[in-house]
Amino acid sequence: MKNIPLIDLCIIVLYLIGMVWIGFYFSRKNKNADQFTKASGRIPGWAIGLSIYATFLSSNTFLGVPGKAFGSNWNSFVFSISMPFAAFFAAKYFVSFYRSTGEVSAYTHLEHRFGPWARTYAVVCFVLTQFARMGSVFFGMALSLQALLGFSMASIMIVMGVCIIIYTVMGGMEAVIWTEVVQGVLKTLGALLILYLVIREIPGGIEKAYEIGMAQDKFSLGTMKLDFTTSGFWVVFLYGFFINLNNFGMDQNYVQRYHTAIDTTQAKKSIWLCVAMYVPASLLFFIIGSALFSYYQINPDLIDGLKHTVASEKLGGGATNEQVSALAATLQPADYGDKVMPHFMVHKIPKVFLGLIIAAILSAGMSTISSGMNACATVFTKDIYQRYFKPDLAGKGELRLLYITTVIFGLIGLGTGLAMLGIKSVLDIWWQLSGIFAGGMLGLFLLGIMSKKTKSGQAIVAVIVGILVILWLTFSPQLPPAYDAFKSVLHINMVIVVGTLTIFLTGVLLTAFKKEKASTFN
Repeated sequence: MKNIPLIDLCIIVLYLIGMVWIGFYFSRKNKNADQFTKASGRIPGWAIGLSIYATFLSSNTFLGVPGKAFGSNWNSFVFSISMPFAAFFAAKYFVSFYRSTGEVSAYTHLEHRFGPWARTYAVVCFVLTQFARMGSVFFGMALSLQALLGFSMASIMIVMGVCIIIYTVMGGMEAVIWTEVVQGVLKTLGALLILYLVIREIPGGIEKAYEIGMAQDKFSLGTMKLDFTTSGFWVVFLYGFFINLNNFGMDQNYVQRYHTAIDTTQAKKSIWLCVAMYVPASLLFFIIGSALFSYYQINPDLIDGLKHTVASEKLGGGATNEQVSALAATLQPADYGDKVMPHFMVHKIPKVFLGLIIAAILSAGMSTISSGMNACATVFTKDIYQRYFKPDLAGKGELRLLYITTVIFGLIGLGTGLAMLGIKSVLDIWWQLSGIFAGGMLGLFLLGIMSKKTKSGQAIVAVIVGILVILWLTFSPQLPPAYDAFKSVLHINMVIVVGTLTIFLTGVLLTAFKKEKASTFN
């Protein structure tokens, strides 16, 4: 261990014990599946809003956002700018729709609309998305804590995974929500504390940090040109709009929370509370990244030490000093951005504060993972097991299955995190995977609610075409040079945009063609 003061260790242990205790406290209420999955619809809107906010504000945000701001600029903040636009549609249309169905699963209505295949397809896409998300969050959490605690990333993931599984299984959705309320407050205070400690170390304070950032163009939101081949303003805005639309409209993590609200009005308020908190909170993390960039510009010797450490990790234990130095000389800010904040915390954060910030980082990861575990267990039980294997499952049997599947999905998420060891940017890998898996879900959902005359056959063709387009957009850039003519030139973040629109528009066109053909014969 890196000589962590005893008081900081006590803070971390007390935090973990507190989370497990919350799970134990609510375990006494879990008498049926309705309580486990919906908290019996008794949660106030403000608590749900904080819970959704905590799920958004994961360790990917805690680590990846400052890393992106350090290594490039504020282009990724456009993702947050798009959120209110998606929230408008969610509050106006989606919440009332889901509350009226009475189904806790976000995907049951797809079977009513298009048949069993649509429901199963959406569940598979959702579960794959959650594996990617939980894995990237596990990875980001461990990457932050490795430098602070001295343990291997794998051991950190395993310990955290066990704690998360315990309180999620014991407490169900009510424990998830109330732990996330605590975690949302804690991680926000942690971010404010980090910013204060960074600015304190910069001679000249915030003014100097701003001056250095402006000189290096660190506050740019990206080019405003309609160029979809690079990560400009409009590429990130469109990506953010479609991802957030998917989050609020199709993601079981959020849809399930609509059902926990006391009434529809409270559910709608929870969305706007989430937006009102997340947008400025994400801005705070970009400011942290830019402030860290200014700090290390003023202290270039620290950057040299950080680059040497990163190069050593990349080359492994058998590398010579010459090899490490040669690689370190080639590293750019984007190559070690995710390491900057943990490096600063190791060297500059005083005792007591360090324990609080580590607890905030833990809370950032644990809230997202616990939510994903509960949501995956819910859709598997409702949409797969009860639909295809045992429709009459109820009572204690259904609750037992929810317990078992929560553990299984937690272990799979942990395994995905372990498999991600060695990736370059935690934020990039999550954005890419979520775009691939989410595009098909959102396109089918929009087709179902906006094109009332589209039938199952047309929807199947539309999804097949959409999947082929998504696969081409994702993997064609890896083709050898001989096949350059077949490569997609669009930025990877356009996958969910083009994939969603392809499914929706294909379904609409097929429906219109069938209608026109029918009228011709009549």
